[in-house]
Amino acid sequence: MVSAPTTAVTTDLAVGAAPLLEVRGLRKEFGSRGLFGRRQRFVAVGDVSFTVERGEAVALVGESGSGKSTIARLLVRLARADAGEIRLDGVDVLATEPRGATLGYRRRVQMIFQDPFGSLNPAHSVAYHLERPLARHGRVAGGEGDRAALRDKAAELLGTVGLEPAREMLDRRPDELSGGQRQRVAIARALAVEPDLVVADEPTSMLDVSIRTGVLNLLARLKRERGLGILLITHDLASARYLGDRILVLYRGRVVEDGPAAAVVGSPAHPYTRALLGSIAEGGRLEMPTARRRDGHKGGAGCAFASRCDQAVAGCLEAEPGPRVVGDGHRARCFLYPDNLAGAARP
Repeated sequence: MVSAPTTAVTTDLAVGAAPLLEVRGLRKEFGSRGLFGRRQRFVAVGDVSFTVERGEAVALVGESGSGKSTIARLLVRLARADAGEIRLDGVDVLATEPRGATLGYRRRVQMIFQDPFGSLNPAHSVAYHLERPLARHGRVAGGEGDRAALRDKAAELLGTVGLEPAREMLDRRPDELSGGQRQRVAIARALAVEPDLVVADEPTSMLDVSIRTGVLNLLARLKRERGLGILLITHDLASARYLGDRILVLYRGRVVEDGPAAAVVGSPAHPYTRALLGSIAEGGRLEMPTARRRDGHKGGAGCAFASRCDQAVAGCLEAEPGPRVVGDGHRARCFLYPDNLAGAARP
């Protein structure tokens, strides 16, 4: 496992100031038609809460189907939440912008998609992908009509993400670039509108191992130098540890463990987190313990992980555990630990 950057994160937050992003009780369900036309409901995200401060990277980690990408789409308003709050600088945007994200919100919250080639139109040049958001959001003094200023700013953005010679790169099309170069263009496009928060959905999963660290280092530098808030969506705890200041582990739409990145990776408390760490040694293949599998458990009233947990006891099948403190700022939803937050507000 690679070592994380050692540069400390600093912010200028005043005591008591609202977080850059605060998510409260976020919930999203999907419906489908089952056997005999009976409608079924699937909870993709259930009662998820967390914060992201300025200059902080928070990693959401979990296997496929855990709800990570659904949360990302809810935050950038590509999907509508069924319940909960999304607060930006203390303002609940779901209440103030019920019809969808405004241009102002989209400027402040940008997304980097998993597939850099799919997110860039192959029919257009790199310059087009960068100049369009610059013009639409008024980031160049002369506006859309000042072509020289737009091109200068686009070249500056490419330099920021380490693509040189920048002016030569502007005239290339996505299919003329490597995967790492395309992802850097996608990052430059997100930076064009000078956002406060970037939601990065598996930004390195489609890249060669040799260039993943370069992209993560770029994001770490932007976080440090610009005070950029980053929400990293990933299935890889190694990447989460490398970039993230904090890690939230998701299982079936629930946060089962959260805390400082070093604590979650170094001293994992939840059995699911330990299984995720074990999967790194298996080349990313998630192997769950089967010694005490509860095949009859449907994940309803009890802990959703009980059917796959080798440490499950009878109580795990009867009730869902609340968060329990297992270290400084480190919590896990697991009956293996005493309920030391009884009566306190749930996250």
